[in-house]
Amino acid sequence: MQYGNLTKQARKNGPAVWTFRWWEAGASGNRVRRSMILGTIKDFGTQAVARKALTGLLREINSSDRRFYVRPINMQELADHYRQRELAKDNNWKAYSTKYAYEGYLKKWIVPRWGSYSLDTIRATEIEAWLRQSGRARGTCIKIRNLMSVLFNHARRHDLFDRNPASLVRQSAKAPKRQSAKAPNAAALPACLPWTSCGGCSLPSTTEYVLWLC
Repeated sequence: MQYGNLTKQARKNGPAVWTFRWWEAGASGNRVRRSMILGTIKDFGTQAVARKALTGLLREINSSDRRFYVRPINMQELADHYRQRELAKDNNWKAYSTKYAYEGYLKKWIVPRWGSYSLDTIRATEIEAWLRQSGRARGTCIKIRNLMSVLFNHARRHDLFDRNPASLVRQSAKAPKRQSAKAPNAAALPACLPWTSCGGCSLPSTTEYVLWLC
């Protein structure tokens, strides 16, 4: 079991940062020393707060040690792990705009609502009901649902969880179709309506037609 090494490092410009170092197996099977900047002292005021954000990463690097599986991680811990692995500045696999959008959805919607929930307690029906009652546009709801699915798949890929309830959530991005009003059939209009001539076609006068509809 390893807990890694979390230290505070000063920088020439800006606030000091928390740096985390640990060992993991490399591509050739040899142990490789890894490091990452977790955040600044403004993001994590104390070492205890900074280490709490490492719960998901510690679970991953100790995946072969069953002592780390006493309880499932929660959504807050999964979101922290996803940020560390996928939304870091040095990750060039995702565009800046994608990282920015994902971070916004995490901060505004997903973590405030589901952060304290253990992954094994989150159900597809609960996510679906939450999205439908959120009052947000369908396009926004589908993006939130998709990001939650990305998070659960991320947990599966790193052996942090084994299911993806968000993939079962029904959510359409299309707005319901509006039925367009059809022109009335001339044969169905009352014969008492006065008719006017327009370009060779006989039509009921506007005023009487509106009154008839009412």
